Amino acid sequence: MVFAAIDIGSNAVRLLVSNVYEDGRKTYFNKFSLTRVPIRLGEDAFLNGKISLEKAIALVKAMTAFKHLMEIYRPIDYLAYATSAMRNAKNARNIVGEIKKHTGIKVCIIDGQKEAEIIYSTHAADEMTKSLSYLYIEVGGGSTELSLFSRNKNIFSRSFSIGTVHMLHNLVRKSEWQKIKHWLQANTAEYHPLVAIGTGGNINCILKMLRKKEGKPFSIKKVSEMHEFLSSYSLDDRIKILGLRPDRADVIIPALEIYLSIMKWTDISKIIVPKIGLADGMIHLLYEKYKLSKKAGER
Repeated sequence: MVFAAIDIGSNAVRLLVSNVYEDGRKTYFNKFSLTRVPIRLGEDAFLNGKISLEKAIALVKAMTAFKHLMEIYRPIDYLAYATSAMRNAKNARNIVGEIKKHTGIKVCIIDGQKEAEIIYSTHAADEMTKSLSYLYIEVGGGSTELSLFSRNKNIFSRSFSIGTVHMLHNLVRKSEWQKIKHWLQANTAEYHPLVAIGTGGNINCILKMLRKKEGKPFSIKKVSEMHEFLSSYSLDDRIKILGLRPDRADVIIPALEIYLSIMKWTDISKIIVPKIGLADGMIHLLYEKYKLSKKAGER
């Protein structure tokens, strides 16, 4: 079974195509195509309150390309969700209308709470030690989504307006940092020991640079060391010498600052990176929807 998910984020727009296999006892999710276009809608939305014509045209072109790719892969179903940048853009509804007009793709703008819940729906913690509690941390361009998972239950999902593109342009107020700090300390105190599950492109990049295996924990000390290492290079050198993409080289340091702050505030010493994100959660939602419709058809 093939499903597709389009994630219209603040830093980039992605199309994930996944194969889902069932063997009677277990379901396997196999990502076989990921297309990423770095449009960075957040720069317009957060600085000007709306998406510029130039970036709106680029987004429609990217969605047109995604439409053609989906025609080739022929998924059973798809979802297209837009997050923080489109939530903040005054002209988001007009852009969603243009996308529908030119591609036939229906885009839903989701709130931060739903975004956090979808990321959690991948159930990455299901395969991990049951005696521990896990804090999902998804750092995006416009917001950070958090979900706490303990004893097979989602205790909370919450979104905060702290993101990497926000930070690049000094748009995060001190009060917002205090808000997330106090909220975390008040709501995670009874869930210890606590382990972080890091999701998103920046922490995936760190996993690769550390040459760690997917799903294997590494320490907050390693995260701090990578922050110091990357900060010792200029932006140009992070691109030329370290080989980072330009749209990754500038946001990776603020992303690490967010991860480090959250881990310190919650006394988390280790983080696991299973290489999942919003698009993966969307694939899981599509599969669950498919299973329900299949059961209904068998009645």
